[in-house]
Amino acid sequence: MPRPSTSRAAIFVLVAGPPGSGKTTLAKPLASKLGLPLLAKDAIKEALMDALGTPVTVEQSRDLGRAAVRAILAVARTCPGAVLDSPFYPESAPDLKALPGRIVEIRCRCPRELALTRYRARSATRHPGHLDAHRTDEELWSDQLLQTLGAGPLIDVDTSGEIDIDSLSRQVEAAAADSSRSNAVE
Repeated sequence: MPRPSTSRAAIFVLVAGPPGSGKTTLAKPLASKLGLPLLAKDAIKEALMDALGTPVTVEQSRDLGRAAVRAILAVARTCPGAVLDSPFYPESAPDLKALPGRIVEIRCRCPRELALTRYRARSATRHPGHLDAHRTDEELWSDQLLQTLGAGPLIDVDTSGEIDIDSLSRQVEAAAADSSRSNAVE
């Protein structure tokens, strides 16, 4: 596995999009290819549910999701870069922009019906605290989750098919380098 160079400035790759849009499927191999740690909202949320108990309402599950995002951001601020996997609502943008390094946003996109089908198919294998069966299609495919975050250069990825991780990692590194040059000019 490649390791980040100690001379390389921190790169934070935000892998965002609606549930079922392919974020985790893309984030895992991308983090490995870039030699960066993967900080995934669902992994942290599930650890919190295991420690604190399974939520019984959707609002409690959402609260744990927000706590998981805050935990990701707290950990990311101590990392020499990372791949962050979360739907990321626009309210997180100021905290994301404050990360100590260059930021590249990957927006995972696919047709709504494909994302919803993926989401429903995986729900049987996920922690019961996600309360997947209680989530509406409108919640899962909200306008907020379709918005870009504006935290850094954007790479739009169609996740309907297979992704070339080698090519995507080169795009991420180029976007991070370009943002570093543009920040130096300002």
